[in-house]
Amino acid sequence: MSSKPTVARLVGAVVLVALSGCGADEASAPPTGSGPSDGAGASSVSAQDDVARLGADDSLTAGIPGEGDLSTDEIRAWLDDAANHVELKVELPMGLRLAAGQEKGLGANPLTRAKIELGRQLYFDTRLSADNTISCATCHHPDTGWTAHTPTGVGIRDQVGGRNSPVAYNRILSDLQFWDGRAESLEAQAVGPIENPIEMGNTHDACVETLRGIEGYRLQFESVFEGVSIDAVGQALAAFERVIVTGPSPFDYHDDATRYDDVTDDELADDPEYAAQVAAARAAREAAPMSVSAIRGRGLFFGKANCTSCHAGANLADETYRNLGVGMDAAEPDLGRYVITKVEKDKGAFKTPTVRNCEQTAPYMHDGSVATLEEVVALYNQGGHANPWLDEKVVKLDLSDQEQADLVAFMKACTGPFPKVETGRLPQ
Repeated sequence: MSSKPTVARLVGAVVLVALSGCGADEASAPPTGSGPSDGAGASSVSAQDDVARLGADDSLTAGIPGEGDLSTDEIRAWLDDAANHVELKVELPMGLRLAAGQEKGLGANPLTRAKIELGRQLYFDTRLSADNTISCATCHHPDTGWTAHTPTGVGIRDQVGGRNSPVAYNRILSDLQFWDGRAESLEAQAVGPIENPIEMGNTHDACVETLRGIEGYRLQFESVFEGVSIDAVGQALAAFERVIVTGPSPFDYHDDATRYDDVTDDELADDPEYAAQVAAARAAREAAPMSVSAIRGRGLFFGKANCTSCHAGANLADETYRNLGVGMDAAEPDLGRYVITKVEKDKGAFKTPTVRNCEQTAPYMHDGSVATLEEVVALYNQGGHANPWLDEKVVKLDLSDQEQADLVAFMKACTGPFPKVETGRLPQ
């Protein structure tokens, strides 16, 4: 008998390719992991020096080895290592790997360890702000799910912004940035807050001059980019953010093992290598199991609730803009994407966020007005808030209380580990 998975067992992985364009009445299938041996949080470096195994190689974000502030000698030694300047090929972790080939920005801004490390330093450095109080991590910190647990961002001199802080992970699969998609790339997004008067309150010119005055930064910019510029700052920050991804979740392990559920003992006996692969996938599912409620919720997510009409693809987000009616009852509502496009249907539309790791990113919606995932599901269940521009896919779901609880359980089962990140070790 054949030792290969049958077409029926592989169809779920194939159908996902078309999900981002599916309508409300079209079939949906969940992402299926590509192998049972994926993991996150491991400290080992890939056997191939030119492969960045995102979610599995913490050395990418661990900082220059050592303790305390970075000395110029440590930075020089780091830059002298040719391995840190090798252009890296990217390998996505299980779950996200179904989007392989869809990574954004790598052609124009290829990854190297030196560039990623420079971006890491900049990300956590408050010296990019006008008064040395605000860094990128202030509103997008790893300890708070790469966002902030405030309704909207809080910037320089405790000024409060108008929108919730978007997550800074899985950006490697996203091109247009911000809730309204006004930034054409992650590089453009990265430098925007620096000159925003209520975020970092600085100017690009002043930021560049500050960095030029810090020898450790000057050395790195000259080595990686041939000099300090605001464009180089954006490229370094974007390089770092692109390696922040969610590792495999219970959902991913569940679906990876489920594709082997109808494998027969005869098939396993015929191929010991294949049998080991199946056993590893099943063991991973057992080690990080989905609850019975979450499994029911998975069926709702890809079925009755039709969540995949928007939360589709490997990242469970279709990168489009939708009006849910949130905030549209205000005297002067935030018109979102419309401000950028001037297209009538875009009024009150905001970018669809990923479901991955959403358990860690409360509060929700563009204005942070929804406190819990339970409230998020209740909002969808009632069909959003009525307004003239409500998205056609936002309809009343008529889910029972148990079904709503099951859907929340599934969303929580989409939580995977983040890479370990050094938040200190900055140039003196």
